Amino acid sequence: MHIEFRHLRTIKAIHDTGGLARAADQLHITQSALSHQIKGIEDQAGVELFVRRSKPLKLSAAGKKMLAAAEAILPRVAALEAEFDGLIAGSAGRLHIAIECHACFEWLFPVLEQFRKAWPEVDVDIRPGLAFDALPALRKEEVDLVVSSDPEDLPETDFTPLFDYEPVFVASASHPLAAKDVIEAEDFRGETLITYPVDRARLDIFSQLLTPTKVEPAAVRQVELTAVILLLVASNRGVAVLPDWVVRQVRYNSDYITRPLTEGGITRRLFAATRSEDTARPFMAHLIRLAKQEAVKLQRA
Repeated sequence: MHIEFRHLRTIKAIHDTGGLARAADQLHITQSALSHQIKGIEDQAGVELFVRRSKPLKLSAAGKKMLAAAEAILPRVAALEAEFDGLIAGSAGRLHIAIECHACFEWLFPVLEQFRKAWPEVDVDIRPGLAFDALPALRKEEVDLVVSSDPEDLPETDFTPLFDYEPVFVASASHPLAAKDVIEAEDFRGETLITYPVDRARLDIFSQLLTPTKVEPAAVRQVELTAVILLLVASNRGVAVLPDWVVRQVRYNSDYITRPLTEGGITRRLFAATRSEDTARPFMAHLIRLAKQEAVKLQRA
């Protein structure tokens, strides 16, 4: 027996309308074509689907089984069609984000709060890009956007600039280094450096300053939360290097100071890495635009 979606729609239309003429109008076919269609289904099934000579037309036991199937299947098909229409129109889809910047969680959450209200049909998820190779995962379509400060020349991958920031030295106001106007690599010798729990290669202080100059701090202490890092720094338990916008955003007291790194300072840039085919998708473009707007607020904080 070969059952098509149109057969299920036919059974449901006849049941809902109570007659062939009204069902034919609903299905936009002639009553004669509808009668032939019913006969064809019954010939394939080998059973009658309707109780003949009943007014209004009633389903037989076999017809009721087909109606039950129609009521279970057709809504799912309609939902699937709507989902595909949304994908084609760009109003639905998947947006799984990997973040290589630990501090960026605090910046990204307000962005996603605005995004979900504008795009409720987009499946949003966040994966910290700290425990896996985020950019290879992007190419494998395991994630859809990577927030990174390390752009690479990758085929079919776009790196859209989001905003620039400056890593700054943070220490207790009573720390001896607070007397300096500029902090150099050598100043970190003998210091306890408090960092996020991130691989050294992804920390600006190491990649941009300490590793190139072969300077090693006395100790490295890893802390998950920015607020706790600042609490420890203010208590003179160590020093830290944080993005300037992070320090401005969460400043709690005046017990710590910030200083530029090196005479010329260090400037870094965050990018949104996306597959080239996805960059112009409406919801992707909107997320990147929201991210840039939120970054402007951070720079003004």
